[in-house]
Amino acid sequence: MNQAQLLLVDDDRHVLESMGSWLREIGYAVDLAADRGQAVALLDANRYDLALVDVRLGPDDGFDVLRYCHTHCPGTTVIMITGYGTVETGIEALRAGAYDLLTKPLIDEELEMAIERALSQRKVMQENQQLKQQLDLRFGLENIIGHDHRMLRIFDMVDSVADTRATVLITGESGTGKSLLARAIHRRSNRRDQPFIEVACGALPEALLESELFGHVAGSFTGATGNKVGKFKAADKGTIFLDEIGTAPLAMQVKLLRVLQELQFEPVGSTETETVDTRVVLATNEDLANSVERGDFRQDLYYRVNVINLELPPLRERISDIPRLADHFLAEVCQDTGRRVQGFSAEAIAAMQRYRWPGNVRELQNVVERAVLLSKNEEITPDDMPASIASGAPVSVSRRTGTTLKEALEGPERQIIREVLESNGWNRNETADQLGINRTTLYKKMKRLGLEEVAGHHQAT
Repeated sequence: MNQAQLLLVDDDRHVLESMGSWLREIGYAVDLAADRGQAVALLDANRYDLALVDVRLGPDDGFDVLRYCHTHCPGTTVIMITGYGTVETGIEALRAGAYDLLTKPLIDEELEMAIERALSQRKVMQENQQLKQQLDLRFGLENIIGHDHRMLRIFDMVDSVADTRATVLITGESGTGKSLLARAIHRRSNRRDQPFIEVACGALPEALLESELFGHVAGSFTGATGNKVGKFKAADKGTIFLDEIGTAPLAMQVKLLRVLQELQFEPVGSTETETVDTRVVLATNEDLANSVERGDFRQDLYYRVNVINLELPPLRERISDIPRLADHFLAEVCQDTGRRVQGFSAEAIAAMQRYRWPGNVRELQNVVERAVLLSKNEEITPDDMPASIASGAPVSVSRRTGTTLKEALEGPERQIIREVLESNGWNRNETADQLGINRTTLYKKMKRLGLEEVAGHHQAT
């Protein structure tokens, strides 16, 4: 039994009732309207999957109903029906947004097939919309794992600036998720339905970067056999993400500055000025301030791109997020591979939290994938991890003659307390809770281990 909701609009009462009865017999729910007024009233009161509309409705025009559907009921597919079918009428109907134009007298099988085709296409479009929504979710902030206070602050800033045109500079070490955050900014913005174009500036030779970003015209250089649209033009109305911006040559930086200020540029070899409405997000793992001092990065461009700076912390400074990230990657790998691994042992979590993660989140993802593929148990243990992680290398005790146990333990103790302080933004209350000691004990240990001065410096900055 087909539960699709249909609206039938025809000024011929006999046709209206007989066709309505037949459609109900083959399983559709049908409402009837004899003129434009009745049709509009029903469209306002109900939601229809499909409308069958006669072109001539006495003094009214069926195209008015079609246009009303297109404007007010975009989810309703419309098939037009006419007794005077011409090529011009068909073209007009399709241009106005109709799915099809059928001519009278209607054959039952022809009408049924047209309805089925229209409903099938509608279902495909709905599924595509659902997939797009899932894609938005995948690349939105919901897919960036982080409960560390610095990550939560970044999430708040993304929500604040997403719908603006402000240039955003994302900084952080390699592997911290700068590309993912750039996509999240786009997906959270009102440009989400427009293009997101990513350019890895460091991966392109200097001679090709300008053409890649701004395009070129035929004959502008050897090998330019035709016109090429650049990435800035391709991202018009959307977002362009320039990764590794610190590697851009000085000559290119001049053009970038103009685009950011005026939204204008000329393709290579052209004298015609292009104007775009493109939101720019940039990323770098370099210290641009130092690059400015060395003369590798223009000072005026630095001030222009450093409007909104989102600094992603390295994974070693947000160790409280490691279990959540590991579980997230574990679920992804298990879904992709069909492996049945339930989780991590306490020793495995401890080993991952001790490790310094020079490759950051990207390295953690690779480690989890490797562990899932190699593990023969339902729980991942340190034995499933690389030796550098399983051994807990960052915590080491030097073996010196004459060193007491208390003195030998001071190094690891200082390191552990400092790492937890860093992960909590030097908040002593949260650090004490995480270490399972009271605040007074933490203060005494910090003073004894020389961490008071370090903490004061970080809190001052």
